[in-house]
Amino acid sequence: MIEFRGAGPAEFTERLDTVIDIYTAAMNPPPEQIAGRKTIMRNHGTYPHFQCYFAELRDPTGVARPRIVGFAYGFRGATGQWWHDVVSRALADEAGEEAAHAWMGHAFELAEIHVHPDHQGKGVGRAMIRTLCAGRAERSAVLSTHDRPTAARHLYASMGFADLLTRFVFPGGHEEYAIVGRPLPLD
Repeated sequence: MIEFRGAGPAEFTERLDTVIDIYTAAMNPPPEQIAGRKTIMRNHGTYPHFQCYFAELRDPTGVARPRIVGFAYGFRGATGQWWHDVVSRALADEAGEEAAHAWMGHAFELAEIHVHPDHQGKGVGRAMIRTLCAGRAERSAVLSTHDRPTAARHLYASMGFADLLTRFVFPGGHEEYAIVGRPLPLD
């Protein structure tokens, strides 16, 4: 049985190797990107109102320690954070300052949501998003995802996330992303 357990910044940092293993299994990034991704994730743990949940597979006998099979985390976006600043600027250029402020001015940024491939397609990602967003004080939830027909893109759309920007390329990158958002609370 899979259960969700909250973790603060200290435990998140302690479990970073496990987090990176799940991220790598789910995303299959080039090996040279792993160290940088780990540094980014470690830094995210220092952001305001950071919140993380682990999806843990429990041993029905209670003998073995629960095994982390997924994780999701986010934080309140703020000026001075790279992703927040880049997306806010692009959204203002595309839709105007008022729209950018409405979506990004008091937003919960879902930074990472990953489930080990052995456990994908079973509702774990959806449940983690709902758990992570429950009770948040922010007025919106925002995230970026590859702008192609992936399972993640379908999941976000099915949960009411709307496209804010499409075919967006982050500075220094080459892949196209969609920036999506939805008002909080989740239904």
